[in-house]
Amino acid sequence: MAEYYDPATYPNEWNYLQPGTIIDQYVIERELAHGGFSSVYLARQREDQIQVAIKEYLPRKLAHRTWNNKVVANDEESLRLFQCGRNLFLEEAKVLANLKHPSIVEVVSFFSANSTVYIVMTYDYGIGLDKMIKQKKMKVTLDFLLTVFNALLDGVEKIHQHHFVHLDIKPANILIRPGYNPLLLDFGAVQAFPEVAQKQRSKVVSKGFSPVEQCHGKTQLIGPWTDLYAVGASIRSCMEAKAPVSSVERLKKDTLTPAVKAFKRKFPETFLKAIDWAMAIEPERRPQSVQELKQAFQLLTEA
Repeated sequence: MAEYYDPATYPNEWNYLQPGTIIDQYVIERELAHGGFSSVYLARQREDQIQVAIKEYLPRKLAHRTWNNKVVANDEESLRLFQCGRNLFLEEAKVLANLKHPSIVEVVSFFSANSTVYIVMTYDYGIGLDKMIKQKKMKVTLDFLLTVFNALLDGVEKIHQHHFVHLDIKPANILIRPGYNPLLLDFGAVQAFPEVAQKQRSKVVSKGFSPVEQCHGKTQLIGPWTDLYAVGASIRSCMEAKAPVSSVERLKKDTLTPAVKAFKRKFPETFLKAIDWAMAIEPERRPQSVQELKQAFQLLTEA
């Protein structure tokens, strides 16, 4: 652990790996994104120059980078949480390494360096669904929604088949590639089910997209239906260009107008009923598997 750390004088450039930094067999080109627990960089392999995305574990509230790029806990109190998070980050890498699907970000490798952990992923070109919605880069049609979310559900089903739940499905974590081909990103919240009650993990909640059992930390109620709520909420956010009312607020007083009423002149009733079904407040009232929700969409495509 560093002998001295003062956030007020900490160099801002140390928050990220600088362009040209060599780590393992890769050269960092630039930062792509960052969050509270990690940063993602565009990098290239030194041998063949192939571009990759590298995700680095660096929880800003718990740790910092030193002059020689080592990531260390801020203090003794933060050390245990930092180490626990690092182990979970490594677990994320192992989960992703076994999930091979066209709609799931592919892990090339993972390694430890600089006292932290790195996940190397394929680099895909596209635009985040959240940005597409905000910037109104496309017309939200039924064909667009079915193309994106049927393909996404195939990937989500693969996750569930391995007895994991993603727990952070939202437009910001869906990359849209050419041909409206979706890619599900950020598996930092992934958990096993039904064993999740035994896991001591930090709670990840995305307002408007996380259902009540996730917001209230009721891990014994978490399952595939938890991800399906987030899928329904993501579809709805595309339709009205904003996140839906949070599930916690809906539990107190449900002010969310059902999709069958809000969009009855814009989309088929069968499709809207499927969205409302996925977004039911009570877990037991939602589709219990991806297959059930896909069948609801299939009825629409066959009509």
